[in-house]
Amino acid sequence: MLINFLLCLLLSAVISYFVTPFVRNYYINQHWVENPQERKQKSPNVTALSSVPRGGGVPIFISLLVLSILLLPIEKHLIGILIAAFITLVIGIWDDVKDISPKIRLFTNLLAALVVVGFGIGIAYVSNPFGGILDFSVYQINFNLFGPHSIWVISDILAIIWIIWCMNITGWSAGVEGQLPGFVAISAFFIGLLGFRYYQDPSQWPVIILSAIISGAYLGFLPYNFYPQSIMPGYSGKSLAGLLLAILSILSGAKLATLILLLGVPMIDAGFVLLRRLLSHRSLIKSDGQHLHHLLLNIGWSRSRISIFYWLISLVLGTISLFLNSQQKLYIFIGLFLFFLVFVTVISRRK
Repeated sequence: MLINFLLCLLLSAVISYFVTPFVRNYYINQHWVENPQERKQKSPNVTALSSVPRGGGVPIFISLLVLSILLLPIEKHLIGILIAAFITLVIGIWDDVKDISPKIRLFTNLLAALVVVGFGIGIAYVSNPFGGILDFSVYQINFNLFGPHSIWVISDILAIIWIIWCMNITGWSAGVEGQLPGFVAISAFFIGLLGFRYYQDPSQWPVIILSAIISGAYLGFLPYNFYPQSIMPGYSGKSLAGLLLAILSILSGAKLATLILLLGVPMIDAGFVLLRRLLSHRSLIKSDGQHLHHLLLNIGWSRSRISIFYWLISLVLGTISLFLNSQQKLYIFIGLFLFFLVFVTVISRRK
């Protein structure tokens, strides 16, 4: 079973690896190349040093699409995932060419989340860290439209919020070369490994295979994005990462706590940035160049070191998550939060 998982991951990585140069060259031929000096005037988040294209979402989506069709059963959940991923890709390509506004991006995040929920993917329950489960399926609206349907109100609203949150916070941690594809590949890999606990449940196998496909797609893209990069993930690659990881965490048995732990640093970093913007009476969606990777660059860390730092944290947290229950994951996350607070305070003073 594990061999099948690793083979799917490898196959996905190979497709993404060989498709990426074609996408990169096409973007260059179309002059869809980011000029970092011009971009910095619009967004202080920009850290790129040279002009490179931003089309990373295209090879990742192609790998996802091809292998999902070949290896997974074609059912409504998969169709919803692929439609939402395609919407995210199209918006990402639009952003690569035109630099759309954050408000439009947020609206399209909502649209993708609505598609996912509309195809029946919702958060019916989550594990209570202090015992039992929290059931969100109790309030339902039933109606008949070309057949019986139900809307699980709380479940669906939570899923929409969760997906939008993951799409944004994941994208905010893509500031330096190799940072995002590395920790996304690791996160998807460990979600897949956790699925082996329930390998006797046939419904979990598509989720395990999907985890391998997603992990491999970002792993195959990584060599081109690592310093010195020749292509960036772009908005599509970043948003696809958050979308797909959020969906995996829901489908794999509501493992939201696991994904929160795996993305602990991006999530805590996003929380600090949002709080800082709120207290400063600034727009919550307008970039300000104050994320953790910006602070690390300011104190002299190299780009490669920052990326590897993110990978190692994800790797350690992923390994730990294999052996923890929900309550223990909560305690580890609180410890990570305190570490982050001290760490950011120290490097801010050094700056």
